[in-house]
Amino acid sequence: MDGVRYTGVPSPEELKNCPGIPSEERMKKGRVACVECVQEIPCNPCEGICPFHAITVGEQITALPHLHEEICTGCGLCVANCPGLAITIVDKSLSETEGSVDFPFEYLPLPQKGDVVDAVNREGQVVCSGTVLSVKKPASYSGTAVVSLKVPLEYVDQVRSMKRLPRTSLKQEG
Repeated sequence: MDGVRYTGVPSPEELKNCPGIPSEERMKKGRVACVECVQEIPCNPCEGICPFHAITVGEQITALPHLHEEICTGCGLCVANCPGLAITIVDKSLSETEGSVDFPFEYLPLPQKGDVVDAVNREGQVVCSGTVLSVKKPASYSGTAVVSLKVPLEYVDQVRSMKRLPRTSLKQEG
């Protein structure tokens, strides 16, 4: 190739210029979508699923999704319905020391409320421990579970998922 390392992980510069990332001020006010879609590909389920019209792609289906942070309620419908798994819900208002991140999770077994798990960054590296606040998997989520983790506030911008749990407990799920 041309010497550039392609990982599929958005670079800091791509994230900085992404129109789907809410402002720091908005994240401190409560739950809000964080749309880390940085590739111009034909996709717009996030726009259609949002009941508040807080995410728009526009007529050009390859345009990057734009978050209208002032009207986003952080309901989370977009998280499970993004085929690229590029949307999380972030909240930096839980306390002075903790925030939360909701993310799509498509592995079994699913964690349980109260579990302490390894929270990982965009590259899958463990960055801290997190406590599971909830696991949601209603029919409207297209088969994708959404896990909400409470993490130290300084890691909210980094945490985007959790380490897979051991498969030994899979029999309990089935």
